[in-house]
Amino acid sequence: MPSQVLSEQAVAVQGFVALLRAHAVTTQRLNAQLLADHGLTLNDFEVLLRLGWAPDRRMRRVDLAQQVLLTASGITRLLDGLERVGLVGRASCDSDRRVVYAVLTDAGLARLKEAATTHFSQVEQLFGSRLETDEQERLVELLARLADGEVDASPCEPPA
Repeated sequence: MPSQVLSEQAVAVQGFVALLRAHAVTTQRLNAQLLADHGLTLNDFEVLLRLGWAPDRRMRRVDLAQQVLLTASGITRLLDGLERVGLVGRASCDSDRRVVYAVLTDAGLARLKEAATTHFSQVEQLFGSRLETDEQERLVELLARLADGEVDASPCEPPA
């Protein structure tokens, strides 16, 4: 193999390793802060956020799992924990008994709004302290390309 091909592979591998490391470090830090401040994991927060924006604050559990990139058993475990503390409930579908909805409770919406105030500030501080605004914009562009242009356009702020 020509040395240019090896060099390009090495850069690609280095970029991938850097992406994995950056993801691990940032999620670990933000998860720890969110857990300490609000008793929520990042996955908990994302589920509450998606339910908050869903019509009637409810989603089919299978659709929710797909949106937050969890398996059926993973979303079940996560929702079971949120149900135990009263942040999420479950509802059945009148037209199809096989369908089960996850429903954001009033307590869940209140916790989401409370957590969003500090969590998004921490995200902005973490990225803003390390990257200039134009670098952050470029990062969004680059990551979107890696995701084949699929950028999640879900609102990041909780509903009013």
